Amino acid sequence: MFGNLSFMLHQTGLPRGEPPKDVPPPTPINFPRCYPQVPDKDASDAQDQASMKPDKPLTSLLQSIVRPTEVSISHFEALGLHVVPDATLAQLLPDPAFIPDFEAWHALSPEEVHAINESTRKRLNSGNLSPGCQTYLDRRRELLIPNEMAYRTIRRMPPPKGQQQARLGNAYEFYRFLDLFSAFWDDTSRPQGARTTADQAGESNGEGQTPTAERGKATEDDTNAAAFFRTGAGHQMPVDYRQSIVTAFLKLVAYDFTCNVSAPRVEPRLYITSKPPTGSPRSSYFSSGCTFVFRSPNTREAARAGIVEGPIAAVSARHTTSFPPPDPTAPASKADRDSILDLGREVVAGLITAQHRAREGRTEKRIGENAWWCTKPRWGGGPGGPIGREIEMLSGADETIGDKDAPPPEGGLSPSSSKESAAMSLPQRPFSRPPGGGLPFPTGNSSIPASGGSGKGAKRLKKSGNLPMYDNYRMVRPPASTWDKRTRYEAIGRAKGVDYDDIFVVSTLLHHISILRLRVPDRLLAVLEGEVDDDSKGGKRSWGKLEVWRSPWFDFFKAEERVQAMQIVWSMLAWMMREQPPKDKEGGAAEDTAQQGRSDVKMTGA
Repeated sequence: MFGNLSFMLHQTGLPRGEPPKDVPPPTPINFPRCYPQVPDKDASDAQDQASMKPDKPLTSLLQSIVRPTEVSISHFEALGLHVVPDATLAQLLPDPAFIPDFEAWHALSPEEVHAINESTRKRLNSGNLSPGCQTYLDRRRELLIPNEMAYRTIRRMPPPKGQQQARLGNAYEFYRFLDLFSAFWDDTSRPQGARTTADQAGESNGEGQTPTAERGKATEDDTNAAAFFRTGAGHQMPVDYRQSIVTAFLKLVAYDFTCNVSAPRVEPRLYITSKPPTGSPRSSYFSSGCTFVFRSPNTREAARAGIVEGPIAAVSARHTTSFPPPDPTAPASKADRDSILDLGREVVAGLITAQHRAREGRTEKRIGENAWWCTKPRWGGGPGGPIGREIEMLSGADETIGDKDAPPPEGGLSPSSSKESAAMSLPQRPFSRPPGGGLPFPTGNSSIPASGGSGKGAKRLKKSGNLPMYDNYRMVRPPASTWDKRTRYEAIGRAKGVDYDDIFVVSTLLHHISILRLRVPDRLLAVLEGEVDDDSKGGKRSWGKLEVWRSPWFDFFKAEERVQAMQIVWSMLAWMMREQPPKDKEGGAAEDTAQQGRSDVKMTGA
């Protein structure tokens, strides 16, 4: 009932000198450290190549996972996962020519920004123009606002004497959720001696205090000063806060690139199909709670209908906080279980995005379509018949309610026999026997007519309208569709003439954000869909390896780090939303100038 008001629970700022009581200790800030590596082997060394590939097929190995905790390094080795940690912006982008010169934009004066803004705007594949340097500088200025000044605006508190209220602009939603974060995490943008734990706040009220400048912005009037205390631990923060803050952060840039962040209407699942030598194919899936960055349609009618295009990238927000501190003595190949599981979730989100983008130009083939278990009626060895409330309707159709001292009905029938005879008089559902023998199964459009019978059971069933539910239960059909009818699946921004797709995953943990790029080979997607892996290359994986570049972890509390994360998101969308030449007359893909590395593609804008 009060779920939408949960954000108000920690909105009240406590005056300085009144720290909260019994504050739990802070949650340690440790990041997952799992970086599988695939060594480069000589292709002529067949023995070493064979040792790189597991004995079982990839699909069978993945389908043997029952619980998430069963994911291990061996599964990453089977995929050929190769992770490059702390990648630079030039490594994260497939073509560094699409990275704007941010440092040059920072040095521009307001007059120069106004003069060259239009020249920094480029045509997008949506038909619109990209944002220019003026939009970037506006977003940068909003993200550089000090946290406590932003909190005052969010909480509608007066600014310190002699200062103006901070104007958050488009970053208002981001700072609103950052304020919620500050109730569970220490604000790392403040000096170490001014953290807002209860003990430190209590010490700051005694003699020999930390100077005011170390607590944040200096104030001239103590009545206007306020401290923002942490009242809980990081692991106690609601799980939806992290998803909300990364969505608000991405929308700062996505809207200007005609994109949006939204949750899928169909649960994202990574489908894996194995085709054994004998028997029917086996399909299974791994679910993920990721969301996606989609491109918005050009027409207003399509936008109102909820149509989205893409996906462009995946957004994976996870609430795990139990990562152990780094051990410098441990080998690089060893990782803890939580780190392995966290990397597995990111990889699953990337592979799901690759599968969705690969649906472009294809039609859905539902699992079990034309299979015997989706077409042949069967009822578990029984003859079928009424179920659920249909039985209640038959048993209590014409129950007579009268004086208990009244004489029995004519003929000497007992109430139970009268009830049975009344039930037998109701219209029964016809049953037919399938061709070739077998058990009978019900036919027709309804189990028992809703108008049949006049007893209490029939009236209750007719009023509730649950009768068609039983017909729906009896229908033999394949599982529901796994494709969203309102999503136009398209590999937006994919480089032309290559046999892989570059997938971006925006990952969030704790109060940090990291961006990953996965180079997913087409051959790997084909193997996951059931094609047999080719062993003609001396036991080597036919798709080579699955390369992953990971950026450093950026802290949302630190203004400079969230600006760096914004620069990566800006460059990512500039690459994915770039305008590409159309297909040539022969139907082949036109040559992608971005992949040629031509000097004339070097951009001064996004």
